[in-house]
Amino acid sequence: MKEKISITSIASLSPLGSSQEEIWKAYQNNDHYFSLADINNAKTWVAPLAESANALVKKLRESDSKYKKLDNSVLFAMAASRMAIQQSGWTNTSEFGINMGSSRGATKLFEEYHAEYLETGISSTLSSPTTTLGNISSWVSHDLGATGPEISHSITCSTGLHSVLNGVAWLTSGMSTKFLVGASEAPLTDFTIAQMKALKIYAKASELNDDSDVKRSQNYPCQALNMNKEYNTMILGEAASVACLEKGVVDHALAIIEGVGFATEILKHNTSISANAVCFQKSMKMALGGINPAEVDAIVMHAPGTIKGDSSEYNAIKEVFGENMPQMTTNKWKIGHTFATSGMLNLELGVLMMQNNKMISVPFIDHKNRGGDLKKVLVNAVGFGGNAVSILVSKKE
Repeated sequence: MKEKISITSIASLSPLGSSQEEIWKAYQNNDHYFSLADINNAKTWVAPLAESANALVKKLRESDSKYKKLDNSVLFAMAASRMAIQQSGWTNTSEFGINMGSSRGATKLFEEYHAEYLETGISSTLSSPTTTLGNISSWVSHDLGATGPEISHSITCSTGLHSVLNGVAWLTSGMSTKFLVGASEAPLTDFTIAQMKALKIYAKASELNDDSDVKRSQNYPCQALNMNKEYNTMILGEAASVACLEKGVVDHALAIIEGVGFATEILKHNTSISANAVCFQKSMKMALGGINPAEVDAIVMHAPGTIKGDSSEYNAIKEVFGENMPQMTTNKWKIGHTFATSGMLNLELGVLMMQNNKMISVPFIDHKNRGGDLKKVLVNAVGFGGNAVSILVSKKE
């Protein structure tokens, strides 16, 4: 990478909460944040926003008559962006650009408008402007009063980290000195969940067993990073996460982006990824650059909770790191898969672990804790078709 980039704030709305303090506190326990909901006439595991986050979204929706017609995905991004900007201390709205992504976008509104059209044969006036992909970044820009470039994109589940890549590219090109990057997803809708169940990757709803050391793993409906699972256990969650990036190493940086990597694979199937995740091998090596792999203290994995997804990424890590295997973790056992936002939440976890110098592990997996300071963390995300991204972040000295 030509120049290091500072992360000067990071904010999110998720099942864990809406403030960094609340979120870090939630990471200290071994609880999951899933609940059973009646969706498509079936009990289904989901991970909805925390009460504190929902309160922020409700207040935002009611603050402006125009906001009442917006999809949750847009409001989530707006609320998280407000917090990120406040934390960073950015005041000149002409100085920064915006890149917000989403895998699914305005799922709830789109399903409602489409159902209305099928019933009446007439499309609502706002059906197009409130469901377009650019809707998220443009409304974030409007809400903040920003006048810089505003960009939206969708690159499946690695969308959030692709926003980071794009922000880094703008900054290192010299076209901008500050960039707001992130992703938002509100996928807890009938059709979206039906799509995931059709792929045979969704966790089945069943009663949890009583807690015990022997059966402790069975108390978690999402078995992300359990390499011995015999069935897929992915669960959807909703969230938005936003970070402020600044060029160079600045005094108020929370963490430093030292390297970025990306790669794709040739498709053999619409949802395929190779057994050894060649895309991840390439993206991780690119992010590491000339850094010795032994310097990496931990990896926050994508690990969606599926048999192939978890094992292929793990195999890729073994190929890249060999005998220097770092500590590995994921947050999907706790909050599920938030599609585009998942990579940003991984980045947030990595930053929080370095700030607090504490490894957050998966409770039902035996880990080899290396001890020592957490100084460098590698963050992964990948989407359908092998769109892998890896970001190497380090603690500011």
